[in-house]
Amino acid sequence: MKKSIISLAVLAAASNVAFAQSNVTIYGTVDAGIVSERGAAAGSTTKVTSGVASASRLGFRGNEDLGNGLAAVFGLEAGFGVDTGASTEGGTLFGRQAYVGLKSATAGTVTLGNQYTAYYKALSEIADPFGAGYAGTATNLLPSNQRAKNSIVYVSPAFSGFTGEVNYSVGEQAGSNKSGREIGAGVNYANGPLKASLVYNTTNNDNAAGAISNTLARNALFAVNYDFTVAKAFFAYGKDKGMNSAAVDTNGMAVPATLGRGTMNSTDLLVGVSAPVGPAGTVMASYIRKNDTDATNYDATQFALGYSYALSKRTSAYASLAKIKNTNNAGYTVGNATEAGSGDKAFNIGMNHSF
Repeated sequence: MKKSIISLAVLAAASNVAFAQSNVTIYGTVDAGIVSERGAAAGSTTKVTSGVASASRLGFRGNEDLGNGLAAVFGLEAGFGVDTGASTEGGTLFGRQAYVGLKSATAGTVTLGNQYTAYYKALSEIADPFGAGYAGTATNLLPSNQRAKNSIVYVSPAFSGFTGEVNYSVGEQAGSNKSGREIGAGVNYANGPLKASLVYNTTNNDNAAGAISNTLARNALFAVNYDFTVAKAFFAYGKDKGMNSAAVDTNGMAVPATLGRGTMNSTDLLVGVSAPVGPAGTVMASYIRKNDTDATNYDATQFALGYSYALSKRTSAYASLAKIKNTNNAGYTVGNATEAGSGDKAFNIGMNHSF
């Protein structure tokens, strides 16, 4: 009996030592709001929905110190809907993020799994005053290229404010190393009030080894913001080239066969601002211009305004509205952080809590 007690004590001590060397964080966001959409062909819609300002999620991330400046890192993130309690991301358990890798203080970080691309990080974290959320999200008109499955990501250490990032997503098609693969890269700069990113992303449209056409979707984006304290200014310019480089939304009209499933050539311009109002409020505004340079000329312009009020460090209430002006039979819609939307106008009001 005494030997059993001693053995259990030793095992418990060993477990505590192992746990002390690791750091695991449970985090999440619970976001719900009332969304009113107008201008859809099927009529107006008002609904209670989840993930308006930012997608609702439950995540786990951690690291283990391996010594000599090296650490093992991981992340798992699941999406869910507050309005229904159901899993999102197509029902995949950890559809938002799932990765594991190594981090070195001197050599950088390498991770493998389902991860955000350099392009999306630049768009959501640097370019967009709405942070790719609310009714004013930049993804209403700009390509998101949000996540890449089966990807290998390398992020360099910071050198005088500069960091580099490369993401390579394996297509995993038998007989071809090119079909379905995605490659992205970015150079980032952060120094005091200035943040900037220059990113490039290319995706091979082939999804089967027997149908190789070597068509590529290519997206480039320059994003910058500067914090003047009284206000933060945002600017971004993007260029989209090749099959499926940007979504075609034609309000139900047939897409010309020469365009396949997406536009061939377009440019994107974003100008935005955010400013503190009082001790806890923030106003956000942006202007986005989508210029389709194909013969079809599916152009669109978005105007957006939003307000967030911090009830505490982790809880905020918000309201936002956006209007898209479509031309030449384009039919882009006003969505939010989670949904694509149904009409060319939307207003939302809600609450966001992070833990």
